[in-house]
Amino acid sequence: MNARQPFNPLQAQLVAEAFNATGVDYLFIGKSGAILLGYPGTTQDVDVFPAKSVENGRRIVEALLKLEFTLNENTQGEIIRGKDFVQLKDGPFDLDLIFAPDGIESFAQAKARAVREDIFPVANLSDIIASKKASGRMKDRLDLHLLELFRVEYESRMS
Repeated sequence: MNARQPFNPLQAQLVAEAFNATGVDYLFIGKSGAILLGYPGTTQDVDVFPAKSVENGRRIVEALLKLEFTLNENTQGEIIRGKDFVQLKDGPFDLDLIFAPDGIESFAQAKARAVREDIFPVANLSDIIASKKASGRMKDRLDLHLLELFRVEYESRMS
């Protein structure tokens, strides 16, 4: 297993290029999504919210294999059927596939609110924050205040 390295936007670029080339329907979410929008934080992995369908799952597997992730048969099955949370640590970087993020009602609704930063489809900051609030994890609660402050700054820049 690789030593954990902090999130690098190049990792998101690799994911975006591979997912876009294979037609994956997805959004960047979590702190990595916020960082792509300009949030000045760090994280240890890339978080992706993919649409849940067998065909999308097959496309994800195809893209991840091209990125040289090691996916055994069980993991491939979890991705294809859209298991709520699939954590991948056997690849060039850590990647979390979150098919059912806490606090977000549906992929379709999140996609309708999403923003596009260059090649990156990113969940709306409100959805990223709602997901962190709903998770109940201590590390997510610690980020909330700074994410809320960033949202105010980001929204004022966008208007």
